Amino acid sequence: MTSVPDSAADFCYRHPSRRSYILCQRCGRTICPDCQTVGAVGVTCPECMREQRASAPRTKPAILTRMTGQGAPVVTYSIIGLTLLVFVLQWIPGLGVTNALFFTPIAVSTHIFEPWRLLTAALVHSTGFILHVALNMYTLWIFGQLLERMLGRARFLALYLISALAGSAGVVLLSSPTTQVVGASGAIFGLMGAFLVIQRRMGGDARQLLVLLGINLVIGFIPNLNIAWQAHLGGLVGGALVGLIYMETRKRDQKALQIVLLSALTLVLLLLSLRYVFFPLV
Repeated sequence: MTSVPDSAADFCYRHPSRRSYILCQRCGRTICPDCQTVGAVGVTCPECMREQRASAPRTKPAILTRMTGQGAPVVTYSIIGLTLLVFVLQWIPGLGVTNALFFTPIAVSTHIFEPWRLLTAALVHSTGFILHVALNMYTLWIFGQLLERMLGRARFLALYLISALAGSAGVVLLSSPTTQVVGASGAIFGLMGAFLVIQRRMGGDARQLLVLLGINLVIGFIPNLNIAWQAHLGGLVGGALVGLIYMETRKRDQKALQIVLLSALTLVLLLLSLRYVFFPLV
């Protein structure tokens, strides 16, 4: 065995031809500038840095934390994603997605009984007017984030589904039995109705929202636009009632009452939607 001169310690252990007087703060080996990782205190060699990274706790990227964290509007993102997926499937010939999911009052009658259409209509949109799905999803993105963080995921999902059901009930009560509708507009109007009630009850300024609601409701009555104002009106009323229930049962000990009232509202909407089951078409 040959002894190593003391001067050899002044050369990088990875590059013996490079002289250096800098030592790794963890293992004490000499390292040249190319092998140094500068830390808060001192420098670290490549091997020690690998060990340090291997033992460090795993963390999610910031964008994933924002999207899936405790306060992230996961339900809103999920509804948007599912709706856009269904919209893509609508374009595939032969699948018949639109025909399987659109709503018509006859679908809940003595002629045909397909009650799932009361909700699935909110997933399909007009393929002849791209802005239909774009505007609905943009509005959902705005109000969904606000309401989901305010109400919590379960309550927000209940609000969205009950509003969609209320929109279909509005079509049953206010339009022809042969009317065919698609779109999440009823559910979207329900979100706006709930937000309006919550804002008013909490003392917030709701004038801009009232103007927005008024404009959208008026647009629905313009001839030849093929807008189902009945679904808008039904969703708006249903969402406002859900918002009122939430505001009147905010206390922790009123959770059971809240569930009972939401269940009762859902039952009433279902009974109204089954109008042509109880009073058959001739």
